[in-house]
Amino acid sequence: MPLRQVRVDDQFWNHYTSLVRDVIIPYQRQVLNDELPGVEPSHAFENFRIAAGEAEGEFYGEVFQDSDVAKWLEAVAYSLTTHYDPALEKAADQVIDLIARAQQPDGYLNTFFIGDKADLRWSNLTEDHELYSAGHLIEAAVAYYQATGKDQFLKVVRRYADHIDSVFGSEPEKLKGYPGHQEVELALVKLFQVTKEERYLNLAKYFVNERGQKPSYFDLEYEQCADKKRYRNPREWGLKYSQAHLPVREQTSAEGHAVRAMYLYAAMAELAKETRDAQLAEVCKTLWKSVTQRRMYVTGGIGSQAYGEGFTVDYDLPNDTSYTETCASIGLIFWAQRMLNLEADSRYADVLERALYNGALAGMSLDGKQFFYVNPLEVWPEACANRHDHRHVKTTRQSWFSCACCPPNLARLLASLGQYVYSYGENEVYVHLYMGGKADFALLDTKVQLEQSTDFPWDGKVDVTINPAKKREFTLCLRIPGWCRRPHLSVNGEKLELAPIMEKGYAKITRLWSKGDRVRLVLPMETERIYAHPSARMNAGKVALARGPLVYCLEEIDNGPVLASISLPRQAAFEASFVPDLLGGVTEIRFEGFRTEKPHGDELYTTTPPEQIATSIRGIPYYAWNNRG
Repeated sequence: MPLRQVRVDDQFWNHYTSLVRDVIIPYQRQVLNDELPGVEPSHAFENFRIAAGEAEGEFYGEVFQDSDVAKWLEAVAYSLTTHYDPALEKAADQVIDLIARAQQPDGYLNTFFIGDKADLRWSNLTEDHELYSAGHLIEAAVAYYQATGKDQFLKVVRRYADHIDSVFGSEPEKLKGYPGHQEVELALVKLFQVTKEERYLNLAKYFVNERGQKPSYFDLEYEQCADKKRYRNPREWGLKYSQAHLPVREQTSAEGHAVRAMYLYAAMAELAKETRDAQLAEVCKTLWKSVTQRRMYVTGGIGSQAYGEGFTVDYDLPNDTSYTETCASIGLIFWAQRMLNLEADSRYADVLERALYNGALAGMSLDGKQFFYVNPLEVWPEACANRHDHRHVKTTRQSWFSCACCPPNLARLLASLGQYVYSYGENEVYVHLYMGGKADFALLDTKVQLEQSTDFPWDGKVDVTINPAKKREFTLCLRIPGWCRRPHLSVNGEKLELAPIMEKGYAKITRLWSKGDRVRLVLPMETERIYAHPSARMNAGKVALARGPLVYCLEEIDNGPVLASISLPRQAAFEASFVPDLLGGVTEIRFEGFRTEKPHGDELYTTTPPEQIATSIRGIPYYAWNNRG
């Protein structure tokens, strides 16, 4: 459901949506403009000033630095959609004016390649991120047009898209290339959906279908490059790194860089729906199983290793050296939403929810000013400081990064939160996520308002009030999460049997709805032990704890040193209670467990069995870890 039609008003999520408006967007604007001392320089705005001829100096930053500005503008657009702010709109307009002034006469727009590097355009698609950055500019422009109705930015990116279309394609005079880092594919579909210009949709299809064809464009490009030093990354990563090892329709497993994979798969799912491509949809389902059944962490994190920031092999899910990039979980959310649009199956919403509440949300501190790039499931600070294979794991969140893709990505996700909650068709509406607020939509000739009230994720009781403009028969589809064992459902106090109305994880209630009809869904939240597949050898003898959509963790601040010495008895009972003054208000989990103590002396090895000492254990939601020092 479009963001404009949804208002999130939720006791849990209001903190984050207001944080985006009041803290994150202003903070990131200052960072992008290099106004904060002690924070990693960005230079992103200055790069546009230099490209526009309005400042002296040289480009600074990553080759994809422009994308940080684009993602910030996209977050601004979503924020303006839900909470209009004339001062913020004015600030965004000034940045858009600057971007327009930097655009080249032929439509080209990438500050790294404007000026003395102009002759290098489109010559290293493998690494140079030109199409990636273009995609983020397009997504931002579409969002800003939808938020404000202003078309200056949209005209800028249309000129850029037209330029790209003149360069790439299957025609003899064009380059047969495609992005090293996917992003423009999904953006072009969005641009088509707004403009109805078929060329943009066709270009997106071309980029998807050309990927992985033989001979490899990336290999040919490298062979033809006179200066091999331009290739910054080692070639041994190979074509799997950018999912270019096979044509996408022949791929059966998730490979390579996790974020690139997610952006590709999201675009494939969007194209499959837009073009009714059944074969492409089946490929998406196959890849979905590969990711979620064999290569995903319990938190919804993906990407098992720092080398290549990506996937390895099935069931290789190390907890202490995982990469699980924040952007990868966000990308998984993007993909899950589009799989839901392809097929209303709760398995997609279950993963979306898990990645949102755990894998993505953990990437930001509770005050919105510090961020994780990498989200491990186990941290040993001394090892992180001294072991080469742990160096990518940070023990505290950072204020910013030289490669700052994650902070603005989080901002645009949280600012657009409402668009993930519902979807609807001619005669049915789906509720995918449970959070307080209202949605306004029309089913054919009837306007309907739907209102949710809930204390999710701490309590599983959800009240849904239906307010049609007139009596209307339609189907309300409520997701029954996979983590819920004994749900209860009633309409206006009358209990409904779930089994006869369940379809693909949704309870489908078809009736003549009247204003004020109330549906109550109760999703009991029990603390659950989550067991990994036996092939995930690093999790042998271990369990994860989860309650509702939240995965829990232990911290030394609550439980003392050497967390690995703590064990959970099979018969342990869990006590869950909400603590208002803990981490902004969370439900903690307490239980009685054991701590392994050394039997005597300082021997590293001994034949004497260790002692098991009874101890009280406290667990907190994983997303909130490392917010107390």
